[in-house]
Formats: sequence, structure tokens, C-alpha cells
Amino acid sequence: MFQKLVAIEPVSLIPSAEEALHQYAREVVLFRDVPADADEIVRRIGDADAVLLSYTSRMGRDVIARCPDLCYIGMCCSLYSEKSANVDIAFAREKGIRVLGIRDYGDRGVVEYVLHELTGLLHGFGMPMLRDEPVEIFGLQVGVVGLGVSGRMIADALAFLGADISYYSRSRKPDAEAAGMKYKPLDALLRDSEVVFTCLNKNVLLLGGPEFEALGEGKVLFNTSIGPGFDSAALEAWLDKPGTHFFCDTYAAAGPVSEGFFARPNVHSPGVSAGRTKQAFVLLSEKVLANLKKALDGSEETLQRL
Repeated sequence: MFQKLVAIEPVSLIPSAEEALHQYAREVVLFRDVPADADEIVRRIGDADAVLLSYTSRMGRDVIARCPDLCYIGMCCSLYSEKSANVDIAFAREKGIRVLGIRDYGDRGVVEYVLHELTGLLHGFGMPMLRDEPVEIFGLQVGVVGLGVSGRMIADALAFLGADISYYSRSRKPDAEAAGMKYKPLDALLRDSEVVFTCLNKNVLLLGGPEFEALGEGKVLFNTSIGPGFDSAALEAWLDKPGTHFFCDTYAAAGPVSEGFFARPNVHSPGVSAGRTKQAFVLLSEKVLANLKKALDGSEETLQRL
């Protein structure tokens, strides 16, 4: 059991999970607002040996170095890679601090968002219609850039409705190809697809000027990545082409765009995360608690070896 566990900011746990934290630490402190700066983070951590944080704060080397009692950092947000994390995992490792994160907890809501917006565009429900007459998803040429968990879920949902799915990924996906999805180089995928989905890890930027030129006019781009996945200036230039449409759930997913970007008639964004649903918070809570148990089990194993 940890001596003191501090959540330095809101971490989106359901009430029963907050209660369950007391099974893993003798003292639990939950802060309900986001700390203003690094000094405030250090003050909140104090002598805690375990910390929880979400995506809204960063624990870099400067913070970790000033918290000598820490032995566990739990990220209550997506951890895709050390490079993209809001915790300096490499430095934490040097200090013997274990860092665990979660992922794949809000994907179902993203798939529902995609289906809602895409059918609206194809049929003209509440927005300009993509073509001169309503069209179905059946037979639609769809390209998915990044066939991880969420990308595959989107591809599977659209394939179920009859879309023709192509994908581009860092590695080939034999199971996807066995299901009828075609691998294409990025340039070919962009040229051939009517609708493209970027489903990339944070800080992965694949689309620039040449890629948007390959995508061309009369096309639709959905970004369901945590970050933009593209050069935002190149995106804005592409949106000047006739018949183009861009969709993202959060404003941050568009990257550093110009003032007035979201007022464009061919830009569609509700400004909220499609993955933040009731069910997603339950799954997030389960994974955060499982990581706490894993961290404690690992600590006990280490003590037994010593």
C-alpha cells in the first residue's frame, strides 16, 4: 500500500473508483482544479509516494526532481509513447519511479461520432450535402491513415456498412487485409479516397502540402487523432479548394489554425471530445485502478527479491 496518493488535478474517475483509491493508499488527497504551474504541482505532491494526473498538466524533469518521495506516477489519460507523454518517463525511470498510463478507453464514442457526422454529410442532415444527391456509405471509398485500435474500429464499422476500405500504416496488417481492407502507400490512398480518416498517435504529423495536394478537391478529411496529424497551415490551404470538408471533435485536433477557422462553412467541430462518455469514464477508472494494483504488486515483488 502507498503511504500517500495525490491526484494533482481532476482525473475523471467515477465516484466508486475514487472510494476504491483508499484500498491502495493510507492517505488519499484529490484536488479538483488544474494546478497553475510547476511550483503548484510540487506543492500539491509534497511528500506523496504516488501521484495521479490527467492530460491537462505536465510532470517534467523539473517537477519530478523536486519530489524525492515519489515511486509511482499514474497517468489517467492516453499513453501512446514516451515521446508524446506529458510525463518525463525516461527521467522518472532514472529515479526508479514507475509510470503507467492507459489507452483505448474512449474509442467507441469516436466511432459513433464518425458515423453521425459522415451520414449527416452524405445525406445532408443538418449540413451541406457532399454530392448533388444523397449517397450511402455503401461503396464509399474510405482511406484510414493509422490502423491502430481506433482506426481499425472505424474501418470495421464503415466496412460493415459496405464502404471500400484502404489503409496506410507503419506496418502491414494481415488481419485487416484478410478482412478485405487494402493496403496502399499514403499518396495513393489520398488520391483514391473520397473520405480520409487520420487516426494517429499524438505528435505524429503525416500530412503536409504535397499530401493535401494529393488529396485534392471534393474530398472529406476526419481527424480523430489526439493532436492534429497534419500541418495546420496546409490544411487551411486545402480547405480553400472546392468541395472540401474537415471534421474534428475537439478544437485542439485542428492544431494552430487561424482566427475564424471554425467559422468556415466547410469546417465541422462540436468542440468537445467524442470519447468522453459515461462508459469511457467507467473503463478509464477500471484501468487506473488496475495500474495501481500492478504498481503495488511490482513493488512487493521487488521488496521480496531484496
